[in-house]
Amino acid sequence: MRNLTRIFLVLLFVLGSPRLWAQDWNRIDESGRVTRGTRNAGDSTESGHKEIPRGMKVWTVDPLFGDRRAAEIDTMSYLYMNTVFTTGLRGEYNTTGNLGVPRQSRIFNLRKANGQFVFTQPFDYFITDVGDYHFTNTYSPITNLSLQSCGNRTNGEDHFKALFAINAGKRLGFGFKFDYLYGRGYYDNQSTSLFNYTMHGSYLGDHYQAHLLLSTNHQKQAENGGITNDNYITHPESFNDDYRTNEIPTMLHDNWNRNDNQHVFLTHRYSLGFTRQVPMTEEEIKAKKFAMESQKENEALRAKEKARRKAEQEGLEWDEEEYQAQLERDKRYTVTDETATAPADTTWTKDEYVPVTSFIHTLKFDNYKRIYEAYDTPANYYAQRYNTIAKLTGDSIYDRTDHFELRNTFAIALLEGFNKYAKAGLKAFVSHDLSHFELPDTAGLEKGYNEHTVSVGGQISKTEGNVLHYNATAEIGVAGEDAGKIWVDAHADLNFRLFKDTVQLAASGFFHRNKPNFYYRHYHARHFWWDNDLKDMTHTRVQGNFLLKRTGTRLTVAVDNLDQYTYFATAYDVADDYLRHNNMATVRQAGSNISVLTAQLSQDLRFGPVNLELVGTYQTSSKEDILPLPKFNLYANLYLRFKIAGVLKTDFGADVRYFTTYHAPDYVPGLGQYAVQENKASRVDIGNYPIVNVYANFHLQHTRFFIMMSHVNSSDGNYFLTPHYPLNDRILRFGVSWNFFN
Repeated sequence: MRNLTRIFLVLLFVLGSPRLWAQDWNRIDESGRVTRGTRNAGDSTESGHKEIPRGMKVWTVDPLFGDRRAAEIDTMSYLYMNTVFTTGLRGEYNTTGNLGVPRQSRIFNLRKANGQFVFTQPFDYFITDVGDYHFTNTYSPITNLSLQSCGNRTNGEDHFKALFAINAGKRLGFGFKFDYLYGRGYYDNQSTSLFNYTMHGSYLGDHYQAHLLLSTNHQKQAENGGITNDNYITHPESFNDDYRTNEIPTMLHDNWNRNDNQHVFLTHRYSLGFTRQVPMTEEEIKAKKFAMESQKENEALRAKEKARRKAEQEGLEWDEEEYQAQLERDKRYTVTDETATAPADTTWTKDEYVPVTSFIHTLKFDNYKRIYEAYDTPANYYAQRYNTIAKLTGDSIYDRTDHFELRNTFAIALLEGFNKYAKAGLKAFVSHDLSHFELPDTAGLEKGYNEHTVSVGGQISKTEGNVLHYNATAEIGVAGEDAGKIWVDAHADLNFRLFKDTVQLAASGFFHRNKPNFYYRHYHARHFWWDNDLKDMTHTRVQGNFLLKRTGTRLTVAVDNLDQYTYFATAYDVADDYLRHNNMATVRQAGSNISVLTAQLSQDLRFGPVNLELVGTYQTSSKEDILPLPKFNLYANLYLRFKIAGVLKTDFGADVRYFTTYHAPDYVPGLGQYAVQENKASRVDIGNYPIVNVYANFHLQHTRFFIMMSHVNSSDGNYFLTPHYPLNDRILRFGVSWNFFN
């Protein structure tokens, strides 16, 4: 068994053993003081044990203002087996086949806007955006350990994750996330190693609130350039030998992409307002009762200890039974006038501080380093070479670029809901952004680029209530490199009852006009080099959503319009031996508008224990040679849901993902990016191949686990998600996720 699995099992034993799983209880020390202690599972309840309160609130914060938004932790077994895939829960992403590789969504409206450092964009599944990170507030310390694994020491895949959260009082919360992903790869020269460590803290006071996020990430992947001949997969009968996956020749050897990045995010605010009385929530009442009961027990223990000491001082023998009997007599016959006449208090209220005006500061610092290193490059593999001085000599490659970005935002907010007339919240803000980049110049030395941008903006939002919500944010660049930038984002949803069902109508959209990011304008490396004068790019989207919650029906329609669309393009020549030569990559900008129509229908059906989930997506691009998209994407999941022995929740079924044939973007190892296939003579189509997995998901108390056979229909066929990068064959996989409350 691999080392990672051993570590996971040891942690499970240490945290899960009943003898070692510590729980809080109360005890009295020799001086008569009540202290906090631990008890083993074998201790009786008569020793004073109280059940540990379990519960956790989870939220995300807005990256611009730090506003809290309620979130949920995924603790269900539903689709847990698909969290192992880089291709997404429903297989909607293209990848190069292995665990932990770069990816790109086939569904256009799922693609995120490019940040400045494009090289980490394909790892969006691993590098958590600030706006998606879960901050926590817990009643007791919570730990989660997860392991997903397949294969062996040579070609297996492992993903280990640990989460921890704790509170110091009800206002101050801490936690961390450790994430390690290691894919050795079933094809040659395909290994990946991804590491993440993130710490978070939050303080939620009445006047002052703060959120802090610190993270470091490392991504290393071997680049094999794809297999040399697709016929090894599509027509294996054309070869005399029967090749195993690790025996199929690949284009590149000893080539690596490395990304190292660190991130700091701090948002804090000071609020002015007033205090009012409001009812407690059920969770708050439960916690209050728990605290009151604990206080009564502590007082009883103190009184008992005092009585015992008094008996010892008077030379009397301590009689536990007589003491308990006396307590019962006191409870039965001692009734004061106050307790006899006072009415029972059945209301539970609390003081709530209502902020009216907030002064907000948000700081975001991102630091990046990217290295592409190669010791062995085939002859004539690249179309061009730039004679810059590099760390390595000869045909070796050592392309490096560094980047950091510091953004400060100051805002004043008039908050929603402080009285019945304040139906919306208002904010005004100003931001300053400093970006620094380093690239080699023609003399081989490092050249620095600095870009400053000052922008102003505002927001109006309504988040309270159950019927109507809306949010609109506008930001305009007023000075610096991105002066003239306009970003407008808006969202609204309406919720109402119809025929015993809840209907949600939602509309969203944006208008973004800004310069293409730095690496589209400037990039210097051994074999790719450009300094482009690009026009401002405009992207407009209008999207509508219709949801019937009871029937599980969701319809999404989106229309995108892109002007001066900027993208990577690649081309190469294919020789008689099928090898790819004269590889080139560059940046292109479309000279006219491109429109994209997306329509997606999701439907969940249930017939007793039989469940069926269907997600179908239709897309059309007005210029498929520039923005290629598959016409249809389909995901279907058919499973039985039942219980074993009345306690083990089980989902047993199979799912399939499928998309129609299209000219999918190719992958460029030297950039770590997906690029449009520009050379028609060598253009490759992928798609029209279903990928079927069979699985069993289980859920028992605080534990989820699964066993799955992925790609069960593995056979001769066009099973590529990226040109020249085939999927793995049939693989047996398993995974487990365990929660601990201690």
